[in-house]
Amino acid sequence: MTETSSSSTSISKDLPSEHVLAVKRFFESVGIHASLPQNSTSKDFYSDLFRDLFKAGHVQRGHVSCIVPVLPVVGNYYNGLHGGAVGAIAERASIACARTVVADDKKLFLGELSISYLSAAKLNVSFSFGAISCLPHL
Repeated sequence: MTETSSSSTSISKDLPSEHVLAVKRFFESVGIHASLPQNSTSKDFYSDLFRDLFKAGHVQRGHVSCIVPVLPVVGNYYNGLHGGAVGAIAERASIACARTVVADDKKLFLGELSISYLSAAKLNVSFSFGAISCLPHL
């Protein structure tokens, strides 16, 4: 197996050093320079981040509604819900919804996910949403 990422940084000789420094300072200002914890590479790690956020509003066969508080752990630089968190939350809700129809011993694959994202929910508010299964009711 070949390694797909480098463990060291290389800087092109063609870039002006002030541009490199500006990019480096930007990344440091948004926390990119911080090291990730070792457990962040484990399978399904992001589930640990989102599991405690969800509160089930209503669950029935083929339909799940949830309530999610927007806490700083899922916030972005602009104090809104991070776009990646929107996708992760939607995926988790979709899987939960599918599980109301498909047995636990069956594997699931999320083939398509549609998200309408109009504007970010602000920090320290809660929002509710629903997921509806397109699976045949077996």
